[in-house]
Amino acid sequence: MEFNASRLHLPRFRLSVAADLCVETISVLSDTTNFAVLELFTERRDLMSLPVIEGGRPIGLISRNIFMSQMSKPFYHELYGKKSCIAFMDKEPLIVDAGMSIEALTFRAVESGEKALADGFIVTRDGALAGVGFGLQLMNVVANMQAEKNRQIMHSIDYASVIQRSLLRPSNLALSDALDDAHLEWQPRDVVGGDFYHFARYEDGWFAAIADCTGHGVPGAFMTLISSSTLTQALQQLGPRDPAALIAEVNRGVKGMLGQVEGHGQAESNDGMDAAFLWFDNATRQLRFAGAKLSLFQLDPDQQAVQTVDGERMGVGYVDSPLDYAWTNKVIAIPEGSLLFLTTDGLIDQIGGAKDIAYGKRRMRDVLLAQRTECARHVSQAMLDDYQAWQGEQPRRDDLTFFCLRP
Repeated sequence: MEFNASRLHLPRFRLSVAADLCVETISVLSDTTNFAVLELFTERRDLMSLPVIEGGRPIGLISRNIFMSQMSKPFYHELYGKKSCIAFMDKEPLIVDAGMSIEALTFRAVESGEKALADGFIVTRDGALAGVGFGLQLMNVVANMQAEKNRQIMHSIDYASVIQRSLLRPSNLALSDALDDAHLEWQPRDVVGGDFYHFARYEDGWFAAIADCTGHGVPGAFMTLISSSTLTQALQQLGPRDPAALIAEVNRGVKGMLGQVEGHGQAESNDGMDAAFLWFDNATRQLRFAGAKLSLFQLDPDQQAVQTVDGERMGVGYVDSPLDYAWTNKVIAIPEGSLLFLTTDGLIDQIGGAKDIAYGKRRMRDVLLAQRTECARHVSQAMLDDYQAWQGEQPRRDDLTFFCLRP
């Protein structure tokens, strides 16, 4: 009987191939008796799997648990003790080359079933035994690799959040410079979000926009970059005073950028946004509003109810949004002391309350009425408090963005 010992002396600063999982082992030849294997397992409590060699190459793997269980049965000593150890070996163990990547090894181990994870696998180099690896060790390495990938991804997403917030910062500065009584709330559901806003001050008035792009998280954030850059270009071309024309221009820009134009082949995506664009003229105190699936809520000082100015039921940029669709402006007189409110559907659609239903427009209007004499910041805080109480233990469904102001 011949025993062989082998160890791969590989650097431990990386874990990228099967060789990195090799551990020292001994092997037995195929003509080794089961009595000899039993003696080995009895002496070596740490030996969980034993490779079987024939012609210098591994042909099977004996599992300690299976072998000891079989040999403990009545009469098995007498029947199998002097026979070859191949009687109890796994004749089709997982055998991998030392250079196989950890990713490929993981797939092979899963394909091999539970035995590769429970009993381990054989590692070879040029066909000869190099060592054995164990499923638990493989699972630990894969978990650590995934954790590192997740850490790198989260680091990238955190940095993307910094970029996204920096792109919104000029609007925040312009808003605080133009309006004394206004508040913009922006809370992405994830680290980055699919909502965005834009505010710009001009000599004769100001322009504002909020938008809810398809998706949330990273996909939604990519859509905000596309949509906001398209809006910036539209403002440079058309100016800020015609919100309807701006929405139409953004619609054409998004559709063209994403290839979502009918007659130009099969579109690979169907993404877009809901939006509300505003232009306020300082001299006339007239507001021009154009909405794409978003509404404007207005509460004048002498009114006892919140008025709703609905946008049009056509989204921006989607495959079924016509390339030449023309939105319309709604011109509204804004008396001194009026309260205006714009929101994406993250507020209205949030599930909560005793019956697990949507927050809804009615509850939102009630908060506006109850806070009608307060400043925009206090109104916004009251809205947030009521929203969070309504949400309770329910998960956040979407990004949350709203704009509250007294022009």
